[in-house]
Amino acid sequence: MFSAAYAFDEKGWNVQKSTHFIVYYKDAGENFVKQVSEKAEECYKSIAENLGFTRYNFWLWDNRAKIYIYNNAEDYQEKTGKPSWSGGVAYYHEKVIETYPWAAGFFQSLLPHELGHIIFREFVGGQSNAPAWLDEGVAMFQEKGKRPDLKQKLLQAIEAKKLIALDKLSQLNIAFVSDKDLVELYYLESLSVVSYLMERFGKDNFVELCHALKERKSFDEAINDAYRVFKNLEELHKAWLRHIKE
Repeated sequence: MFSAAYAFDEKGWNVQKSTHFIVYYKDAGENFVKQVSEKAEECYKSIAENLGFTRYNFWLWDNRAKIYIYNNAEDYQEKTGKPSWSGGVAYYHEKVIETYPWAAGFFQSLLPHELGHIIFREFVGGQSNAPAWLDEGVAMFQEKGKRPDLKQKLLQAIEAKKLIALDKLSQLNIAFVSDKDLVELYYLESLSVVSYLMERFGKDNFVELCHALKERKSFDEAINDAYRVFKNLEELHKAWLRHIKE
């Protein structure tokens, strides 16, 4: 998950620095901290490669991203106010991640997911017209386990007439949705659309899409500029639907 602006206290922490990250910790074991630092650098490189952002240097010296590792889940929840199911949170404006040692799926999904949010948002800008589902799809696209049952679940949703059209997906504020099935479908569709764009059309077109969104063009204008085969979101939806059924 990602969140908005927040004030961070850098006093009283031990610090470990790498090329693109500063890791803050207290009682977390040094082996874990070292592993976090190394894995974060690996994720930074792989995400930039996945998205086609390799020619852009985001985070160096004073512009490095920061990772705060609380002592344990209880300490993390108390200090951040996050619920018990949360293993970490990203604040993309500040390039900050907060977590705790050995949070479930930390290295396989949580860390690459949160870094995906931050890198994407820094590239397109906080004031762009990028829909939230695109942001979530990019973040999920970075995770190790790519959900092997993705296509099957989407076909089931189509069969049950529950698939959410992309224009409706763009209007949905998932933070206020309590229906777990709807939430799962939102994330699955987001991942599927991003996977379709990346795997069918490649990185260069996706970078063009991000550039157009950064220029604050509407999504319809951006998708048309970047791909040409889609004039708008509706045409992307139809092509993606055909792709699922292939």
